[in-house]
Amino acid sequence: EVQLVESGGGLVQPGGSLRLSCVASGFTFSSYNMYWDRQAPGKGLEWISGINTVGGTNYADSVKGRFTISRDNGKNTLYLQLNGLKTEDTAMYFCRHPSGARGQGTQVTVSS
Repeated sequence: EVQLVESGGGLVQPGGSLRLSCVASGFTFSSYNMYWDRQAPGKGLEWISGINTVGGTNYADSVKGRFTISRDNGKNTLYLQLNGLKTEDTAMYFCRHPSGARGQGTQVTVSS
């Protein structure tokens, strides 16, 4: 069974940074592409980044140049470094397995 546990969210001022983590279990982490999505209050789920098995990455235009996705296959962990945060980045952030499975999410709130 795919299990994903996100952490690292919090309250940060505009311009600040956070690093999100997602610990994976129940599958061979290194064999799968992985993704980050987010859901802002009152809005639908938005894909924001993906990483393939060899470290290739892609990003939504809304976060390109500010967010960085990475993975540590030895630790079965997916990361998302968030820099230059804006109030519009406020959302629940989820990591996602290609099957569609997600964790419980971690809340990021950007506010002064």
